[in-house]
Amino acid sequence: MSSTRRTLVLIRRGERELGRLPLSRRRLALLGGGLVGVLAVAALAGTLVASSGQSDREIARLRTENEVLRRTNSSFETRLGDLQGRLSESEDRTRKLAIVAGLGNLAPAPEAGVGGGLHGTAPAEAALAALEDRSERLAGDLERVGRRIEDNLRQLSATPSVWPVSGLLSSSFGWRRDPLSGQRAFHSGVDISAPPGRPVQSAATGVVVKTEQYGPLGRSVHVSHGFGRTTVYGHLSRVLVTPGQRVARGETIGLVGNTGRATGFHLHYEVEVDGEPVNPLPFLLSEPGTGT
Repeated sequence: MSSTRRTLVLIRRGERELGRLPLSRRRLALLGGGLVGVLAVAALAGTLVASSGQSDREIARLRTENEVLRRTNSSFETRLGDLQGRLSESEDRTRKLAIVAGLGNLAPAPEAGVGGGLHGTAPAEAALAALEDRSERLAGDLERVGRRIEDNLRQLSATPSVWPVSGLLSSSFGWRRDPLSGQRAFHSGVDISAPPGRPVQSAATGVVVKTEQYGPLGRSVHVSHGFGRTTVYGHLSRVLVTPGQRVARGETIGLVGNTGRATGFHLHYEVEVDGEPVNPLPFLLSEPGTGT
């Protein structure tokens, strides 16, 4: 069998021949394999270098993300601690308001601490859940306190605490000698002497439930203030309100007179609680004769 032989001639450009290298098939195969190996090694080296660069970039990216997460976690812990502090202050103020409103001391809410850091989802969710529970408890307490304060304000508004007219206390509440008959009789209110025509004011906010023109009290006004409290103003010379009319504390409802069973110009002022007359003086905040 004839064999094909090849020769590799090495010539420098523009110069003489440098040498000849006979190439057999075996030698060509070895040379080709070596070249392929060199190329494979070069490709692998390039791949490893590229992979190393990509790994370095990935590590840098992960480090950056970790630093961002660390800062975010630290900020979250700080904000969570601040929120817990403000919530504790609100709970303390609510307890104080409850005492003022007459509800007594509310039970303190348990606090969820953040000591040691919030690493992981579960601790953060537990801390947030605890804050949500405390917020709901605080909202309920505030609603109770708000209702009680509103009720107290209504009661305060319904309390006949100001003098209906400026004048001189001429007759007190209770048993006395009747000035007309001379008999011992129960006086269901107090008498306040004042000049004729002086304005008479409602002692508290309420609704006019009745006005009268005749009878022992002459022209009179009856005002209901709620909570079972009613005030009566008698011996008026003129009535300036009508039944069903709402009046505010200090609003003029009539003028001083001497109508009905009276011996002179004065106001008969009466306070009823659940339909029974009581002494008006304990309700009044000012001294007799100082007015409203």
